[in-house]
Formats: sequence, structure tokens, C-alpha cells
Amino acid sequence: MKKLYILIITIFTINIANAQWTALTSGTTNNLNSVFFSDTNIGYIVGMSGKILKTTNAGTNWSTQTSGITNTLYSVFFINNNTGYAIGGDFSTEETILKTTNGGNNWTVQTGFPLQLLFSAFFTDVNTGYVVGALGDIYKTTNGGTSWTQQSSISLPPPFYSIYFTDVNTGYIVGGNGKILKTTNGGNNWTAQTSGTTNNLFSVYFTDADTGYAVGFVTILKTTNGGLNWVAQTRGTSNTLNSVYFLNANTGFTVGHAGTILKTTNGGINWTAQTSGTTNNLNSVFFTDANTGYAVGDYGTILKTTNGGGMGMAQKIEEEDFKFYPNPTQDILHIDLLSIKDFQDSKIIIYDIQGQLLLQQTIKQSQIEINISSFAKGVYIIKVYNDNNIMVSKFIKE
Repeated sequence: MKKLYILIITIFTINIANAQWTALTSGTTNNLNSVFFSDTNIGYIVGMSGKILKTTNAGTNWSTQTSGITNTLYSVFFINNNTGYAIGGDFSTEETILKTTNGGNNWTVQTGFPLQLLFSAFFTDVNTGYVVGALGDIYKTTNGGTSWTQQSSISLPPPFYSIYFTDVNTGYIVGGNGKILKTTNGGNNWTAQTSGTTNNLFSVYFTDADTGYAVGFVTILKTTNGGLNWVAQTRGTSNTLNSVYFLNANTGFTVGHAGTILKTTNGGINWTAQTSGTTNNLNSVFFTDANTGYAVGDYGTILKTTNGGGMGMAQKIEEEDFKFYPNPTQDILHIDLLSIKDFQDSKIIIYDIQGQLLLQQTIKQSQIEINISSFAKGVYIIKVYNDNNIMVSKFIKE
């Protein structure tokens, strides 16, 4: 009987872990480089060969929009449901910025740029926006993209890969060789910050005015003082990371090469690997709420989670790590969590066979007793979980 329970635990563990992220149908094999949602249902993805995809039902269906170009698009940014920008290009054409004012039904090419690739766009309001790219130039518009003015930077070698503003005046840029720039006056001046790395940085994101993250080639950096200091974080992967997104001060995600998805729930102190279900490179991640997120990548990959990425990559559960007894039982169920280091502050949940929640509590010690004398006779499901582990099994109340 005990061996049977352990088998059930393992099967449940694998199934739940693999359900963290599910693949959506994109209808393309083009590499997809950026995803952005303007609300919980309406989202856009851009990629190779001028590909623009749109969903109006939270990713259930994606339709191709006419971009009018064949250049690769690297970034998409929407100000509201109607107005958005897609940027990219190559070194042989000026057609690098597209704008829509009707939710992507029409995209208009904006011209007047040097021949270059543009990698990232960010708007602080409907009129004011910035783009950066391969030549290390910074461009700003104050009239909704009608015209763009080159901003002064500093003498640093290109490229610039990502730009993010925390308010109308304060912004950050990251790029090659560990470059990080900051402005406090709406881009009139940019100053270099000390990143402590020479690795390429591909994405930057701030959770408030002081706290931000930058990711890149085998690198995660964090600042808690507006970029005065950047500290390397423990990554848990040797893969390159292409995009970072935070839901709040504690919970964030980063995605990268070989299907890598990492999640933190403690402000970057620890990062836990998620099961993506793909080995394709992932290039961008975006969340519409605490549970619903999207990641896009090479060969038309679109992934979605509806449970905040789930529990994390569950560890294999061995018999000596988890015991509950007696089984069957009449009144008291004893639970031993012998690997207390891994299961401290875990949750325990008990359901009946119909799925009704009967008990939920936080575990603070390795040995606990649960009084189930009030439960009706029957079969019950017990689950113990945290960010790194999950165990599911059954017990019988006599």
C-alpha cells in the first residue's frame, strides 16, 4: 500500500509541474521577439519578416496583421488599446518604426532615422516615447511619433538593447558589455552607471523608483538605490536571459535560451526554474495579472500560464522525505516532513474527492497532526507544496 502511495505522489507531481506553462497556436514558424498586452484580452506579438500577431481573447486565437514591411521587428509597445508602436529594421532600410492608432488594423511607417536596427521602445504617455538600437543612438518623440529627435548620450560603444522609464523623467538603458545608462531629466542627459559586469544586458525592468533588475548573458543584476549600485543575483541557470518582468516588489519572471523560465517570489534572492515545455529560445515575457502571463520565442513559440507559473519545477519525492499515517485513519492524520529545510513555510491543502476545499494551513514544523474526525468517511486528496516542491496523494477516512 505504501509503495502505491509513493507512485501516486510521483505521477501527480510530474503532471502538475508540466502544467505550469502551456503552448498556444501562433500560426507561424517565424521567430517571435516581443509580446505586449494592452489589457487582459488584447495582446500583440512581433517578430521576423515584419510579423505582427494580435489576440482579442487572451491568446486563444492569434490573427496576423499587415505590417507592410519584411524587416524583423524586435519590440512592441502599446499606450492604450488603440495606439501602439512596433520597431525593428535592418541596416539597409529606414523602415524601422511602425505606428497604429486603430488597434493594429493599419500600421504606418515612420521615417527619418539612420540606417540601423532599433531594439526597444518605451512610452511614458501618449505623446512622449523613446527608442534605442544597434548604433547606440537614443531617439525621443514628444508628439506621438510625428517627429523624433536624437538625444545626447555618452561616448560608449553600441548597442543598446532595452529601455525602461520609472516616471516621465527617470529612465534606464542597458546594452552590450554591461552598459547601463540613466537619465533624470527626460533624456536630455544620460550618465553611465557601474554594472560590475562586461556581459551583454538585454532587458531592464523597475518595480519602483529605486528597485530594478537587468538580465543578459548569464547575468541577473539588481539595484535598490536607483542604480547607484548593481548587485549580481544567484541565477540558477547558465543560459542567457533575454527578458525580465515583475508583477510586484517580490514576484518576477525572466526568460531566455533553451526554453528557460525562472521565477522569484522574494525579490530576486532566489530564482526557481519553471517547466516551459520547450527548448526553443524565449525572447520576451509579459503578465496581465498575478496569474496570467505569456512568453514568446523562436519558431513561433507562444506559451501561457494561468497560475502564475505554478509551483516551480517540482522535485522528485522520495518515500523517506514525506510520510503520513495511519492510512486509513479515523481521527488524527500524522504528517512527517523530514526534509524540513525544503518544506519550511509550505502549505498543506486537503480536498474531498469532488474537489471541495476542506482545509488549508501553513506548515511551520516538520511534524504535524491534523484532526479529521469531523470528515465524513471516504477518500481525500492531500497536497503539500511550496515554490520548489509539490506532493499530492490520497488517504482514507474510516
